[in-house]
Amino acid sequence: MTSSTDWALYIAQMEQILGVPLDEQRRAELQVQFSRIAGMAEPLMAFPLDERVEVAGVYKA
Repeated sequence: MTSSTDWALYIAQMEQILGVPLDEQRRAELQVQFSRIAGMAEPLMAFPLDERVEVAGVYKA
């Protein structure tokens, strides 16, 4: 998700899907926090990876 993500819409959808009712104050705070997290993740997500590099390890029991 990029900084252009509609966090209010995302939060409303997750609220319905998860069945977790939130008041306006909590919705507003979540929107602030998601925006901050997205801002911190943006440089990492923009870092180019070689196509041969695995992006995540595979757990094998």
